[in-house]
Amino acid sequence: MARSGGAGMTAGPTLAVVAREAGVSVPTASKVVNGREDVAPETRRRVTEALDRLGYIRRPRFDGARSPRLVDLVVHSLGDSASGAVLHGAEEAAHDAGLEIVVSAALTRDRAGRPERERAWLDKLVLRGSAGVLFHLVEPAGPQYAWLEQHRVPFALIDPVHEPPPGAVSVGGANWQGGVTATEHLLSLGHERVAVVAGRRRTMPGAARVAGYRSALAAAGLSHRPEYVRHTGPDETAARRRMRELLDLPEPPTAVFLCSDRMAFGVYEALAERGLRVPEDMSVVGFDDLPEARWPAPALTTVRQPLAEMAATALRLLLRMKDGHRPESTRTELSTRLVERASTAPPGSRPGGRG
Repeated sequence: MARSGGAGMTAGPTLAVVAREAGVSVPTASKVVNGREDVAPETRRRVTEALDRLGYIRRPRFDGARSPRLVDLVVHSLGDSASGAVLHGAEEAAHDAGLEIVVSAALTRDRAGRPERERAWLDKLVLRGSAGVLFHLVEPAGPQYAWLEQHRVPFALIDPVHEPPPGAVSVGGANWQGGVTATEHLLSLGHERVAVVAGRRRTMPGAARVAGYRSALAAAGLSHRPEYVRHTGPDETAARRRMRELLDLPEPPTAVFLCSDRMAFGVYEALAERGLRVPEDMSVVGFDDLPEARWPAPALTTVRQPLAEMAATALRLLLRMKDGHRPESTRTELSTRLVERASTAPPGSRPGGRG
């Protein structure tokens, strides 16, 4: 794998310089650059860090005589149903286009069990050639974006967590409208004390869903109550803690909108700990409509986010970009809709006047 260079370009560091920086031999550095597996993890880490630090650019081995028949899908994790839905949608669209999907998990564990970002997909992309890359809940580092742009490898982001870099193409759900729909549903049942639990501050989907929640309250003539808005991590444990805080308020809510189904499952646990029932004592609405939303008792009312359709749309956009056609807008939003099940009802009454 030769370093990038050519007319009009400034030569980057040689592989020998990278090897010296990492304290390894040139053949070992070459193995890392070429995606070989027979390198110790610690050695691979040192070489990869040296490559990034020195700005070494790897040249893809694309075969210009034939069109790549592969598309790379890089997901946050292979262990959740959201990734499964994305893979299903991407696979169907790829099949229609005569392509195959290669899946990489961007989140792995190091020897101490701590999560770390895995960059091996870039090395492997270099080796096999690809029609492009789809990212789901994965945010490549700046040098990786630059690498893709420089080598004209098209890419698209599915449901990005943060604002994409300028010019990056993304496909997501109508998060603001989903927040409006969830809140309007609870208001229509007669709830006036409606809380929301969202992901971490400054995440793009969560911010839009909370904005929709606030817009629905304002349209109904209800004042926004800051104590009813909570932010936390995306898992059940974090949401359980936030629900406990809401229940401990002098005037707790009678309904809560969770910005993900996983959060809703944690809220179910917090309510059960207090001897409270869904929906008699607390109405609950989630967001995503993952398969698990049907499993709890009662089944979860939630806002359906069309993950499979989002992935299929992103793949079709990617193929158009590969053919030289940029979309008119870098952001495509697909509609969300409320799926009513059994976790919402008009506000009940309990001893103590919470009705």
